[in-house]
Amino acid sequence: MDTEKCRALLCVLETGSLTAAAEKLGYTPSGVSRMMAALEEEVGFPLLERGRGGVRATTACARLLPVVRDMADAGRRIGEAAAAIRGVEVGSVCVGSAYGAYYAHLAETVAAFSAAHPGIDVQILQGSSSKLCAAIAARELDFGIVSRREGDFDFLPLLRDPMTVWLPEAHPLAKLPAVPIRAFTAEPYIATYPAQNTDNDRILHAHGIEPKTRFATIDDRATAALVRAGLGISMNNGILAEGLDLTGIAVRPLAPETIVEIGAVMPPEAQRSPAAKAFLRTARETGLLG
Repeated sequence: MDTEKCRALLCVLETGSLTAAAEKLGYTPSGVSRMMAALEEEVGFPLLERGRGGVRATTACARLLPVVRDMADAGRRIGEAAAAIRGVEVGSVCVGSAYGAYYAHLAETVAAFSAAHPGIDVQILQGSSSKLCAAIAARELDFGIVSRREGDFDFLPLLRDPMTVWLPEAHPLAKLPAVPIRAFTAEPYIATYPAQNTDNDRILHAHGIEPKTRFATIDDRATAALVRAGLGISMNNGILAEGLDLTGIAVRPLAPETIVEIGAVMPPEAQRSPAAKAFLRTARETGLLG
């Protein structure tokens, strides 16, 4: 199976369009169409189906995608390794952080890496810990700062972070040294990054608690604003408070005490591209990895 055709298939599914994939990859739409036809002939079944939302994978294609991703990733690593042997640095790395507190240090590392390796492109991916870990497993991300998840990747612990509760300063629970987790069964709840398998979701689920969700946001600042306005309480990683304006908000530990391990996630060593290995060396040099 041709690794470039595998890359094209993944791009078609990512963009939902043969035309958009062709533009992104630098091919003509007819060229991408021929590659897809050749792949379908090779595997012996349809890979794509067209719907109102664009092109999507067939059921059979979905079963094949883990191998397709492996092939595309292997092709990328082979190309980068061959270039390195020729004495030319090419390729790309994709990095990200689930926590704004790490943005500045990550940016310093990207700057140092780009200065030392100008021929390697750096892409930034934003998202929750679960999203970034899924991207690592899918070979779409080379390095991320996340809270611990289990999967086919390496995790390097960096920080033990306590879960906290955000409340309006005048809230009666703000008088307590710690807020009991059972409070989320009675108090209006403001969910941050709902339905994304966040640490708060996982902790509530582990305790068998169904919160009274009143509002949901995809931005820490929006959550803080809603709490400040007295619209409810929220559970968040302690590190999310760094750099935020929490005026009018009481931040209390969660009871029972709950610690989340935050660290760097990366593919297993055997699956890291030369560019990714170079980025990790820079991350160590800049102190991003402790």
